[in-house]
Amino acid sequence: MAGTQLLPEEYGYVALVLVFYCFLNFWMTFQVGKARKKYNVPYPTLYAIESENKEAKLFNCVQRGHQNSLEFMPMFFMLMILGGISHPCICAALGFFYIVTRFFYFKGYATGDPQKRLTIGKYGFLAIMGLMVCTISFGIQQLRG
Repeated sequence: MAGTQLLPEEYGYVALVLVFYCFLNFWMTFQVGKARKKYNVPYPTLYAIESENKEAKLFNCVQRGHQNSLEFMPMFFMLMILGGISHPCICAALGFFYIVTRFFYFKGYATGDPQKRLTIGKYGFLAIMGLMVCTISFGIQQLRG
C-alpha cells in the first residue's frame, strides 16, 4: 500500500512518547495510593484536611503533583497529536523532555515542599510552548493547503 500512508513514518515516535506519559501517570497514581496508606487518607477523600490529619500537607503535596499532571494531560496530548502530524520528531523530543520535567515536578512536590517542584519541573513549560509552535505550524500548513 505504498503512497496511502496518512501520517509520516516518524509519527510512531509521537505515539510511543504518549504511551510513555501514560506509564508516568500510572506511576504517579501508585505513588498517591502509597501516600494514602502512609498518611491515612482513605478514599474518596481527594485532599486531607489539616485540622483532621497532622500530615495532611505531605499527602496533599503528593496528590497535588499528580492532579496538576492530570490537569495538563489533555493539552499535552492534543498538542502532541496535532503538532506531531507535521513535526513528529520535534514533538517527540519535546514530549520526552516534558515527561522528564513532569517526573521531577512530581518528585519535588512529593517532598512536602511545593517550591521543590519548580527546580527542574518549571522547564516543562518550554516543552509546552514548543509543542504549541509545532501545532500552530501544522494549523497554518493545513490552511495553506
